[in-house]
Amino acid sequence: MRLLIDIGHPAHVHLFRNAIHRWQERGHNVVITARDKDLTTTLLDRYQFPYILVSRARTGTRGLAIEYLQHSVGVLKAALQHCSQLLLGTSVSIGPVARLTGARAIVFNEDDANVVRAFSFLAYKLAHLIVTPTCLNENYGSRHVKYPGYQKLAYLHPNVFTPNRGILTKLNIEDNEPYFIVRLVSLQAAHDRGEKGIEYKRQLRLINFLSRNGRVFVTSEGPLTEELEPYRIRIAPELIHDAIAFAKMVVSDSQTMTAEAAILGVPAIRCNTFVGRISYLEELEHRYQLTFGFQPKDEEFLFKFMSDLLAEPNLTVIWQQRRQKMLSEKIDVTAWMVDMVERYAEELKR
Repeated sequence: MRLLIDIGHPAHVHLFRNAIHRWQERGHNVVITARDKDLTTTLLDRYQFPYILVSRARTGTRGLAIEYLQHSVGVLKAALQHCSQLLLGTSVSIGPVARLTGARAIVFNEDDANVVRAFSFLAYKLAHLIVTPTCLNENYGSRHVKYPGYQKLAYLHPNVFTPNRGILTKLNIEDNEPYFIVRLVSLQAAHDRGEKGIEYKRQLRLINFLSRNGRVFVTSEGPLTEELEPYRIRIAPELIHDAIAFAKMVVSDSQTMTAEAAILGVPAIRCNTFVGRISYLEELEHRYQLTFGFQPKDEEFLFKFMSDLLAEPNLTVIWQQRRQKMLSEKIDVTAWMVDMVERYAEELKR
Protein backbone atom coordinates (compact mmCIF):
# COMPACT_ATOMS: atom_id res chain seq x y z
CA MET A 1 0.00 0.00 0.00
CA ARG A 2 0.92 3.61 -0.46
CA LEU A 3 -0.44 5.40 2.62
CA LEU A 4 -0.62 9.11 3.41
CA ILE A 5 -1.15 9.97 7.09
CA ASP A 6 -2.33 13.55 7.70
CA ILE A 7 -1.51 14.72 11.23
CA GLY A 8 -2.89 17.97 12.61
CA HIS A 9 -2.62 17.64 16.40
CA PRO A 10 -0.10 16.17 18.88
CA ALA A 11 -2.63 13.48 19.87
CA HIS A 12 -2.70 12.25 16.26
CA VAL A 13 1.05 11.64 16.35
CA HIS A 14 0.44 9.21 19.19
CA LEU A 15 -2.64 7.73 17.52
CA PHE A 16 -0.76 6.68 14.39
CA ARG A 17 2.89 6.29 15.41
CA ASN A 18 2.79 2.59 16.35
CA ALA A 19 0.67 1.72 13.32
CA ILE A 20 3.05 3.59 11.00
CA HIS A 21 5.96 1.49 12.24
CA ARG A 22 4.00 -1.72 11.70
CA TRP A 23 2.86 -0.74 8.22
CA GLN A 24 6.43 0.11 7.30
CA GLU A 25 7.66 -3.20 8.73
CA ARG A 26 5.12 -4.96 6.52
CA GLY A 27 6.52 -3.24 3.44
CA HIS A 28 3.99 -0.46 2.94
CA ASN A 29 5.10 2.98 1.77
CA VAL A 30 4.03 5.72 4.20
CA VAL A 31 4.24 9.49 3.84
CA ILE A 32 3.23 11.94 6.59
CA THR A 33 1.80 15.42 6.10
CA ALA A 34 1.63 17.68 9.14
CA ARG A 35 0.12 20.83 10.53
CA ASP A 36 2.37 22.88 12.79
CA LYS A 37 0.25 23.10 15.95
CA ASP A 38 1.49 23.00 19.55
CA LEU A 39 3.90 20.04 19.87
CA THR A 40 2.91 18.21 16.67
CA THR A 41 6.14 18.72 14.75
CA THR A 42 8.22 18.44 17.92
CA LEU A 43 6.82 14.96 18.56
CA LEU A 44 7.30 13.92 14.93
CA ASP A 45 10.93 15.02 15.21
CA ARG A 46 11.42 13.23 18.55
CA TYR A 47 10.02 10.00 17.10
CA GLN A 48 12.19 10.52 13.99
CA PHE A 49 9.34 10.54 11.50
CA PRO A 50 10.07 12.38 8.23
CA TYR A 51 7.12 14.60 7.32
CA ILE A 52 5.95 17.27 4.91
CA LEU A 53 4.85 20.46 6.68
CA VAL A 54 1.79 21.70 4.78
CA SER A 55 0.31 24.36 7.09
CA ARG A 56 0.65 26.25 10.36
CA ALA A 57 -2.16 26.67 12.88
CA ARG A 58 -4.22 29.84 12.56
CA THR A 59 -7.03 31.28 14.66
CA GLY A 60 -10.30 33.03 13.92
CA THR A 61 -12.87 32.19 11.25
CA ARG A 62 -10.91 33.81 8.42
CA GLY A 63 -7.62 32.34 9.60
CA LEU A 64 -9.05 28.82 9.85
CA ALA A 65 -10.59 29.12 6.37
CA ILE A 66 -7.25 30.19 4.89
CA GLU A 67 -5.48 27.40 6.75
CA TYR A 68 -7.99 24.81 5.52
CA LEU A 69 -7.32 25.75 1.91
CA GLN A 70 -3.56 25.91 2.45
CA HIS A 71 -3.52 22.56 4.23
CA SER A 72 -5.69 20.87 1.60
CA VAL A 73 -3.49 22.11 -1.24
CA GLY A 74 -0.42 20.85 0.61
CA VAL A 75 -1.97 17.41 1.17
CA LEU A 76 -3.04 17.30 -2.48
CA LYS A 77 0.49 18.02 -3.68
CA ALA A 78 1.93 15.39 -1.37
CA ALA A 79 -0.64 12.77 -2.40
CA LEU A 80 0.00 13.36 -6.09
CA GLN A 81 3.76 13.20 -5.68
CA HIS A 82 3.51 10.07 -3.52
CA CYS A 83 0.77 8.42 -5.65
CA SER A 84 -1.07 7.71 -2.39
CA GLN A 85 -3.76 5.03 -2.51
CA LEU A 86 -5.18 5.51 1.00
CA LEU A 87 -5.34 8.76 2.99
CA LEU A 88 -5.78 8.46 6.76
CA GLY A 89 -6.24 10.96 9.55
CA THR A 90 -8.48 12.97 11.84
CA SER A 91 -8.54 15.44 9.00
CA VAL A 92 -10.92 17.66 7.04
CA SER A 93 -8.59 17.67 4.01
CA ILE A 94 -8.17 14.00 3.13
CA GLY A 95 -11.74 13.50 1.87
CA PRO A 96 -11.68 16.11 -0.91
CA VAL A 97 -8.07 15.25 -1.79
CA ALA A 98 -8.93 11.57 -2.13
CA ARG A 99 -11.88 12.39 -4.39
CA LEU A 100 -9.64 14.53 -6.59
CA THR A 101 -6.86 11.96 -6.87
CA GLY A 102 -8.86 8.73 -7.05
CA ALA A 103 -7.57 7.56 -3.67
CA ARG A 104 -9.67 6.53 -0.66
CA ALA A 105 -10.01 8.51 2.57
CA ILE A 106 -10.39 6.93 6.02
CA VAL A 107 -11.33 9.49 8.68
CA PHE A 108 -10.70 8.59 12.32
CA ASN A 109 -12.53 10.48 15.07
CA GLU A 110 -13.64 9.86 18.64
CA ASP A 111 -15.41 13.14 19.40
CA ASP A 112 -19.19 13.34 19.08
CA ALA A 113 -20.34 14.99 15.86
CA ASN A 114 -22.54 17.45 17.76
CA VAL A 115 -19.48 18.63 19.71
CA VAL A 116 -17.16 19.07 16.71
CA ARG A 117 -19.84 20.15 14.24
CA ALA A 118 -17.61 21.91 11.72
CA PHE A 119 -15.10 19.06 11.66
CA SER A 120 -17.69 16.32 11.26
CA PHE A 121 -19.53 18.22 8.52
CA LEU A 122 -16.37 18.86 6.52
CA ALA A 123 -14.55 15.58 7.21
CA TYR A 124 -17.37 13.05 6.94
CA LYS A 125 -19.07 14.32 3.80
CA LEU A 126 -16.41 13.03 1.37
CA ALA A 127 -14.84 10.28 3.48
CA HIS A 128 -14.95 6.71 2.16
CA LEU A 129 -14.78 5.28 5.69
CA ILE A 130 -15.59 6.91 9.04
CA VAL A 131 -13.94 5.16 12.01
CA THR A 132 -15.21 5.81 15.55
CA PRO A 133 -15.42 4.03 18.92
CA THR A 134 -18.59 2.07 19.65
CA CYS A 135 -19.41 4.41 22.55
CA LEU A 136 -20.45 7.14 20.09
CA ASN A 137 -24.18 6.85 19.45
CA GLU A 138 -23.87 7.68 15.75
CA ASN A 139 -24.60 5.84 12.50
CA TYR A 140 -23.18 6.66 9.08
CA GLY A 141 -24.35 3.56 7.29
CA SER A 142 -22.10 1.25 5.31
CA ARG A 143 -19.20 3.75 5.48
CA HIS A 144 -19.14 3.59 9.27
CA VAL A 145 -16.63 1.30 11.01
CA LYS A 146 -16.86 0.99 14.80
CA TYR A 147 -14.44 -0.57 17.26
CA PRO A 148 -14.63 -1.32 21.01
CA GLY A 149 -11.92 0.99 22.25
CA TYR A 150 -10.61 4.53 22.41
CA GLN A 151 -8.01 6.28 20.27
CA LYS A 152 -5.77 6.57 23.35
CA LEU A 153 -5.54 2.77 23.46
CA ALA A 154 -3.54 2.95 20.22
CA TYR A 155 -0.60 4.17 22.32
CA LEU A 156 -1.50 3.40 25.95
CA HIS A 157 -2.66 -0.22 25.69
CA PRO A 158 -0.29 -2.45 27.70
CA ASN A 159 0.65 -4.26 24.48
CA VAL A 160 2.38 -1.09 23.24
CA PHE A 161 3.15 0.93 26.37
CA THR A 162 4.95 0.12 29.60
CA PRO A 163 5.57 3.17 31.80
CA ASN A 164 9.21 3.80 32.67
CA ARG A 165 9.87 4.47 36.36
CA GLY A 166 12.99 6.36 35.31
CA ILE A 167 10.68 9.35 34.91
CA LEU A 168 10.70 9.73 38.70
CA THR A 169 14.41 10.53 38.62
CA LYS A 170 13.83 13.14 35.91
CA LEU A 171 11.12 14.70 38.07
CA ASN A 172 13.30 14.49 41.20
CA ILE A 173 10.59 12.40 42.87
CA GLU A 174 11.35 9.81 45.53
CA ASP A 175 9.75 6.34 45.36
CA ASN A 176 6.25 6.49 46.88
CA GLU A 177 6.33 10.30 47.01
CA PRO A 178 2.90 11.51 45.84
CA TYR A 179 2.70 14.02 43.03
CA PHE A 180 -0.04 15.54 40.92
CA ILE A 181 -0.27 16.74 37.34
CA VAL A 182 -2.42 19.72 36.40
CA ARG A 183 -3.10 20.12 32.69
CA LEU A 184 -4.31 23.49 31.37
CA VAL A 185 -5.47 24.03 27.80
CA SER A 186 -6.05 27.24 25.89
CA LEU A 187 -9.51 26.31 24.49
CA GLN A 188 -8.65 28.06 21.23
CA ALA A 189 -9.75 25.36 18.76
CA ALA A 190 -12.74 26.05 16.51
CA HIS A 191 -14.98 23.72 18.52
CA ASP A 192 -13.89 25.38 21.81
CA ARG A 193 -15.60 28.68 21.05
CA GLY A 194 -17.70 29.77 24.03
CA GLU A 195 -16.41 26.95 26.26
CA LYS A 196 -14.80 27.44 29.67
CA GLY A 197 -12.20 25.51 31.63
CA ILE A 198 -10.25 26.12 34.84
CA GLU A 199 -10.03 29.90 35.20
CA TYR A 200 -7.01 31.55 36.77
CA LYS A 201 -8.31 32.01 40.33
CA ARG A 202 -9.39 28.36 40.39
CA GLN A 203 -5.97 27.33 39.07
CA LEU A 204 -4.33 29.01 42.07
CA ARG A 205 -6.74 27.43 44.51
CA LEU A 206 -6.27 24.02 42.88
CA ILE A 207 -2.47 24.15 43.08
CA ASN A 208 -2.56 25.36 46.67
CA PHE A 209 -4.90 22.50 47.57
CA LEU A 210 -2.85 19.81 45.81
CA SER A 211 0.44 21.16 47.19
CA ARG A 212 -0.73 20.25 50.67
CA ASN A 213 -0.88 16.62 49.57
CA GLY A 214 2.27 16.28 47.45
CA ARG A 215 4.32 17.82 44.63
CA VAL A 216 2.48 19.57 41.81
CA PHE A 217 3.52 19.75 38.15
CA VAL A 218 1.70 21.92 35.62
CA THR A 219 1.62 21.30 31.89
CA SER A 220 0.05 24.07 29.83
CA GLU A 221 -0.70 24.81 26.19
CA GLY A 222 -0.07 28.49 26.75
CA PRO A 223 2.34 30.60 28.81
CA LEU A 224 2.11 30.44 32.59
CA THR A 225 1.94 33.40 34.94
CA GLU A 226 4.83 34.26 37.24
CA GLU A 227 3.02 32.53 40.10
CA LEU A 228 2.51 29.27 38.19
CA GLU A 229 5.77 29.08 36.25
CA PRO A 230 7.71 27.36 39.10
CA TYR A 231 5.28 24.43 38.82
CA ARG A 232 5.87 23.85 35.10
CA ILE A 233 6.82 20.25 34.33
CA ARG A 234 10.22 20.18 32.67
CA ILE A 235 10.51 16.94 30.72
CA ALA A 236 10.63 16.03 27.05
CA PRO A 237 7.07 16.00 25.66
CA GLU A 238 7.23 12.33 24.65
CA LEU A 239 7.73 11.40 28.33
CA ILE A 240 4.44 12.87 29.56
CA HIS A 241 2.65 9.51 29.61
CA ASP A 242 5.34 8.05 31.87
CA ALA A 243 4.80 10.99 34.21
CA ILE A 244 1.02 10.52 34.16
CA ALA A 245 1.29 6.79 34.88
CA PHE A 246 2.92 7.28 38.30
CA ALA A 247 0.95 10.36 39.38
CA LYS A 248 -1.42 10.28 42.34
CA MET A 249 -4.04 12.20 40.37
CA VAL A 250 -4.43 14.28 37.20
CA VAL A 251 -6.65 17.38 37.25
CA SER A 252 -7.35 19.04 33.93
CA ASP A 253 -9.60 21.01 31.63
CA SER A 254 -8.31 18.89 28.73
CA GLN A 255 -10.34 16.02 27.28
CA THR A 256 -7.24 14.26 25.93
CA MET A 257 -5.07 14.16 29.04
CA THR A 258 -8.07 13.31 31.21
CA ALA A 259 -8.75 10.25 29.07
CA GLU A 260 -5.06 9.32 28.98
CA ALA A 261 -4.85 9.35 32.78
CA ALA A 262 -8.06 7.34 33.11
CA ILE A 263 -6.85 4.71 30.64
CA LEU A 264 -3.59 4.41 32.60
CA GLY A 265 -5.59 3.80 35.79
CA VAL A 266 -4.84 7.19 37.39
CA PRO A 267 -7.69 9.16 39.02
CA ALA A 268 -8.59 11.84 36.48
CA ILE A 269 -10.63 14.89 37.40
CA ARG A 270 -11.88 17.20 34.64
CA CYS A 271 -13.37 20.67 34.96
CA ASN A 272 -14.82 22.34 31.87
CA THR A 273 -18.12 23.03 30.15
CA PHE A 274 -17.75 19.98 27.87
CA VAL A 275 -18.63 17.74 30.82
CA GLY A 276 -21.64 15.55 29.99
CA ARG A 277 -21.21 15.88 26.21
CA ILE A 278 -18.16 13.76 25.31
CA SER A 279 -19.23 10.14 24.88
CA TYR A 280 -15.89 8.42 25.42
CA LEU A 281 -15.31 10.37 28.64
CA GLU A 282 -18.88 9.69 29.74
CA GLU A 283 -18.24 5.97 29.27
CA LEU A 284 -14.94 6.13 31.16
CA GLU A 285 -16.80 7.90 33.96
CA HIS A 286 -20.11 6.07 34.23
CA ARG A 287 -19.18 2.57 33.07
CA TYR A 288 -15.67 2.30 34.49
CA GLN A 289 -15.50 5.10 37.12
CA LEU A 290 -11.99 6.00 36.03
CA THR A 291 -12.64 9.72 35.61
CA PHE A 292 -15.08 12.29 36.96
CA GLY A 293 -16.18 15.56 35.37
CA PHE A 294 -17.34 18.82 36.96
CA GLN A 295 -18.75 21.98 35.45
CA PRO A 296 -16.78 25.14 36.37
CA LYS A 297 -19.76 26.39 38.40
CA ASP A 298 -19.50 23.30 40.66
CA GLU A 299 -16.20 24.35 42.21
CA GLU A 300 -17.08 23.41 45.79
CA PHE A 301 -18.24 19.94 44.76
CA LEU A 302 -14.98 19.50 42.83
CA PHE A 303 -12.77 20.25 45.84
CA LYS A 304 -14.91 18.15 48.18
CA PHE A 305 -14.68 15.22 45.77
CA MET A 306 -10.89 15.52 45.50
CA SER A 307 -10.62 15.62 49.30
CA ASP A 308 -12.67 12.44 49.58
CA LEU A 309 -10.55 10.68 46.96
CA LEU A 310 -7.29 11.61 48.64
CA ALA A 311 -8.62 10.28 51.94
CA GLU A 312 -9.04 6.81 50.38
CA PRO A 313 -5.98 4.72 51.42
CA ASN A 314 -6.43 2.21 48.58
CA LEU A 315 -6.98 4.77 45.85
CA THR A 316 -4.28 3.47 43.49
CA VAL A 317 -5.35 -0.17 43.89
CA ILE A 318 -9.02 0.67 43.27
CA TRP A 319 -8.21 2.59 40.08
CA GLN A 320 -5.97 -0.16 38.73
CA GLN A 321 -8.76 -2.70 39.30
CA ARG A 322 -11.16 -0.46 37.40
CA ARG A 323 -8.59 -0.11 34.63
CA GLN A 324 -8.32 -3.89 34.30
CA LYS A 325 -12.09 -4.13 33.85
CA MET A 326 -11.92 -1.52 31.11
CA LEU A 327 -9.01 -3.26 29.36
CA SER A 328 -10.85 -6.61 29.47
CA GLU A 329 -13.66 -5.09 27.43
CA LYS A 330 -11.56 -3.07 24.97
CA ILE A 331 -9.07 -3.92 22.22
CA ASP A 332 -5.49 -3.17 21.24
CA VAL A 333 -6.43 -0.35 18.86
CA THR A 334 -3.10 -0.30 17.01
CA ALA A 335 -3.31 -3.99 16.09
CA TRP A 336 -6.93 -3.58 15.03
CA MET A 337 -6.23 -0.44 13.00
CA VAL A 338 -3.30 -2.00 11.13
CA ASP A 339 -5.37 -5.04 10.15
CA MET A 340 -8.50 -3.05 9.30
CA VAL A 341 -6.64 -0.79 6.87
CA GLU A 342 -4.92 -3.75 5.23
CA ARG A 343 -8.21 -5.64 4.86
CA TYR A 344 -9.83 -2.56 3.32
CA ALA A 345 -6.96 -2.24 0.84
CA GLU A 346 -7.36 -5.89 -0.13
CA GLU A 347 -11.09 -5.43 -0.72
CA LEU A 348 -10.36 -2.55 -3.10
CA LYS A 349 -8.30 -4.89 -5.27
CA ARG A 350 -11.20 -7.28 -5.84
